[in-house]
Amino acid sequence: MNKLSLLACGDVGPIHEPIERYSELVKPVLQQADLRFAQVERVYSTRGEFQLHSNGAHSRVSPQMISVFSDCGFDVVSLASNHAMDWGADALMDTVDLLRGRGIKVVGAGRNLAEARAPEIIEKNGVKVAFLAYCSILQNGYAAGPDRPGVAPLRVHTYYEAFDYQPGVPPRVVTVPYAEDLAGLVEDIKNAKSRADAVVVSLHWGVHYIPKLIADYQVAVAEAAVAAGADLLLGHHAHTPKAIGVHQGAACFYSLSNFIMSSTAKSPEKAAAFEKKYGVVLDPDYPHLSYGSDAKRSLIAKAIIGKQGVDQVSFLPVLIDKKLRPEVLRNGDARFQEALQFMDWVSGDFDHRFRVEGDEVIVTGAE
Repeated sequence: MNKLSLLACGDVGPIHEPIERYSELVKPVLQQADLRFAQVERVYSTRGEFQLHSNGAHSRVSPQMISVFSDCGFDVVSLASNHAMDWGADALMDTVDLLRGRGIKVVGAGRNLAEARAPEIIEKNGVKVAFLAYCSILQNGYAAGPDRPGVAPLRVHTYYEAFDYQPGVPPRVVTVPYAEDLAGLVEDIKNAKSRADAVVVSLHWGVHYIPKLIADYQVAVAEAAVAAGADLLLGHHAHTPKAIGVHQGAACFYSLSNFIMSSTAKSPEKAAAFEKKYGVVLDPDYPHLSYGSDAKRSLIAKAIIGKQGVDQVSFLPVLIDKKLRPEVLRNGDARFQEALQFMDWVSGDFDHRFRVEGDEVIVTGAE
């Protein structure tokens, strides 16, 4: 029939065991897809040296915990994250090797820049899909180089522009992607498009925790990627769902949120500082998902892909339960409707139209 179904999930990287419990509720849904994608949020190794300028002391976990990706049946994952090099090149490459040893394709990281930018092309049901991955949230030294391990970079300049003559008025924040990194992304997409029926681009980017905030560089990158031939954009890093926008007919999920994550609980002092800094409140029922009250919201992006590219895009609303297990919500459940309203709200500044069909929310452009 020359079609395949893709289910794409956000950040995965729990630090608490037992690992096998996390996929209990969602596995039957994931098994229905032909291909499954996720973002890798930790590294899995006993090697490496902690990079003191990072903020990821808990980003390296035991290699045995990588089984979460096999439990969910993921076929391809992105390792382009802000934590990929928190413990140096050895821990990153151990993670790459462990995933590949389980038969899972890896994009967005490698032993050098060429490997980090290389696509993985998967053929199923007669359809070829190319996956690429990049990261905009990078500490110094995390980007791969010609002869240096790391992740595929999509770095960003930040400027502060005064827009009012009155003293004390906050400046406008202007963000612009590095020209060379954006040119590399465009080149990679065009090359991948020449070899595959569809190109899926994974982007670890944006401003975390604040659900409605999209940085202007994200829109510029999305539009450039689609113009180059990208058929679907999958964003993550924010730990909350963000807008879904349709650019020139292609859907961009600005943040798929957490999928299977856990974190250390914040002390009362750190919780108060977090809430003051980001303007979001922590949920006391989720002490080990301490990214804000919307961190338990999630979604799975779904695409039907054929020989001419992406035929249909939808999403499955997801709620993470108190055991940190993602649960796919069903139409008719009040939580389903509440999730749909939330996604419509965060997508309000972007071209989008949502239509419920069964337990899916079909995504199209409104224009």
